Amino acid sequence: MVKNRPATIHPDSDPAMQALLKRLSPAVANSFTTEQLIALASVVGARGGRVHAIDVRSTIKLPFIPFSFYLVFLMGKNRRRLNATEQFIAVLSMLFLIALACTFVVCFLFFALYLLKSALGIDILTGYSTGLWDWFKS
Repeated sequence: MVKNRPATIHPDSDPAMQALLKRLSPAVANSFTTEQLIALASVVGARGGRVHAIDVRSTIKLPFIPFSFYLVFLMGKNRRRLNATEQFIAVLSMLFLIALACTFVVCFLFFALYLLKSALGIDILTGYSTGLWDWFKS
């Protein structure tokens, strides 16, 4: 028994199904029964029933160019298993983001401590200023 089966897609209204049938020879395309076409359409129509958290689809037509471009941006929970390379890239990406966040926090803390030092009038290096305190006051 198949769970989360997409809704039945009628072959006449599905562009992916129409494109598939056009690529087949007419003899083969006409040999399918209605039941087979509906079953095939539910498999070919890959979007059927899938919901993404972010689903942006657009077509861009530029002037003086005889064709158009399409843009698809999908984002949602990944339900497939990652292979070893994808897991390695995911771990590296997560480590990079953690390092970037830590760097940002440390820089912000140094900036806040420098402003606190300047507000208290503490002068560590006499005669030297980064100009941050003057910039912050203005």
